[in-house]
Amino acid sequence: MEDVLQKRDSRVTGNQQWMSQLCEELWDIPLYNLSIPGSHDTMTYCLDKLSPVDPTSPKLLLFLEKYVPRITRSVILRWTTTQTLNVTEQLDAGIRYLDLRIAHRPDVSSDLYFVHCLYTSQTVEEQPTLRNLWGKKYQLIVCYDNPLALMFDYLWPSMPYWWANTTKTRSLIHFLEMKKHIGRPDGFFVAGLNLTENTSYILKHPFGSMKRMTLPKLKFLYKWVQKQHPGVSRDATNIIAEDLIGSDHFVSAVIKLNMKLLDRTDIL
Repeated sequence: MEDVLQKRDSRVTGNQQWMSQLCEELWDIPLYNLSIPGSHDTMTYCLDKLSPVDPTSPKLLLFLEKYVPRITRSVILRWTTTQTLNVTEQLDAGIRYLDLRIAHRPDVSSDLYFVHCLYTSQTVEEQPTLRNLWGKKYQLIVCYDNPLALMFDYLWPSMPYWWANTTKTRSLIHFLEMKKHIGRPDGFFVAGLNLTENTSYILKHPFGSMKRMTLPKLKFLYKWVQKQHPGVSRDATNIIAEDLIGSDHFVSAVIKLNMKLLDRTDIL
């Protein structure tokens, strides 16, 4: 019932067309100076428990998967599922940055899958393609987190992702504030407002999950979002990505930050 309520809440936020509904004064501001909500590990809502473990995973996981695969995959699934809404529901909720991790699945054909320790049940081909989106007059900016992108002028290189790699909320906020103190990049960048488990934490919480770890802390993270502002100043934020989209008012809070640009002189 909790998941049903979360999904229902995400569909009635009124954020489906938020970009076109921005004040006209903001229409000419570069996108990397706006506040944009994003989802971390976007496709993990459809991870396949029966899939093999990603061979690039930590050696301990690969060892456990070899000898106790069912138990290992069950634990992995609990800790790697960062989203419960599908792509359409996330976009309807107002998400405009999708974190897509793509790889070949070793036990099947050459099809591409999304991956986060486990592979998804859906292939990349089953998701919206550029041709389909362009045909519907949608527009995308695709950035590649791969050095090969630097070899081609027509490909966008990866955008910086501020990742704290911590299970502690205060450490996460401290990390993001330190990055802001250093200064924002010139173009697009992502402030990762997501907690990350580690082996020690999982062993101490054998019946836990990413959801159980994160949900109680969303209120604290939400307060941090409300204090941010977009723009060109050193301490400005651009894309802010979170787990469990639809579980709180995160998306609306990030969108609302753009209104602060109307009261600032450093917006261009």
